[in-house]
Amino acid sequence: MSTGKLRFGILGAGRIGRVHAETLAFRLPEAEIAAIADVNQEAAHALAARCGIPRVAASAAEIFADGMIDAVLICTSTDTHAGLIAQAAEAGKHIFCEKPVSLSLKKIDESLAAVEKAGVKLQVGFNRRFDSNFIRVRQAVASGEIGTPNLMHIISRDPAPPPLTYLRPSGGLFLDMMIHDFDMARYLLGDEVEEVYTAATVMVDPGFAKEDDFDTAVVVLRFKSGAIGTIDNSRKATFGYDQRVEILGSKGKIASENRYPNQVVVSGEKCVYTDLPLNFFMQRYTESFALELELFVKSVLEDKPTAVTGADSRVPVTMALAARKSHDEHRPVRLSEVE
Repeated sequence: MSTGKLRFGILGAGRIGRVHAETLAFRLPEAEIAAIADVNQEAAHALAARCGIPRVAASAAEIFADGMIDAVLICTSTDTHAGLIAQAAEAGKHIFCEKPVSLSLKKIDESLAAVEKAGVKLQVGFNRRFDSNFIRVRQAVASGEIGTPNLMHIISRDPAPPPLTYLRPSGGLFLDMMIHDFDMARYLLGDEVEEVYTAATVMVDPGFAKEDDFDTAVVVLRFKSGAIGTIDNSRKATFGYDQRVEILGSKGKIASENRYPNQVVVSGEKCVYTDLPLNFFMQRYTESFALELELFVKSVLEDKPTAVTGADSRVPVTMALAARKSHDEHRPVRLSEVE
């Protein structure tokens, strides 16, 4: 390392870039931000001022060329990830990249090959693995606390749909939204999915159909062990960010509920109620975003494997492609068919 700290260059000053920059600047003394770049220079300068970043670079290339930068944090649009990973690897930078690496398995493979050739570390931002609720669910499965898993249900619903202009470059519901749940399914069960079957429709906004996308979907997963999983997604849950999971095993079950801003219960003459859940991912997953970066910094400084590898990041994309194929062809699809 160039100093006793891991020195970062950040690519992207948008919503997720802000989340990660604030984590590095205010919560991780083992790291520091040397520079930030974004095509929106105004956003980059604003975030630099907010987080005490000393330099706004003119381009990603400028950051890659800086020998004092040890690692890059890629928070740009999905269609740029694979190319930036390859460039960063060639420059000898360790890489933390937001999900997914690409919407194309071929491009993912090319970028992972570049990482392997360069011998640098790569971690992909599937942050839900680092949520304390889901860590506890994983522990219950891994330890045998609930016996052999038989059924799993994952619920993931957004409080409001994104702008329609966001959909096409993001990959849509399966590759942008449900991809987190595909990752969680294999992580929580510690098992691989062999087959998926999809039912998807448009119930929230007719504009999704015009973008060849969906806002409501259920996917059934068949695991190698024989266990069955279901994932349900909706782009609109009026009460807030709905993030739950339940696993039924041979000895019992484990379930996680939504997180709330407080634990208060109000009881009256006609009803008993609580406040609404935390409204969106930036509030719901604040701690998981911090922990994933903390572990990435540690993996580089201590030369340990990263918590979410490139290979881990490829499987959810395969699952997403199979889910779309299942919908289009009205049949179950084995993951081997889209490999």
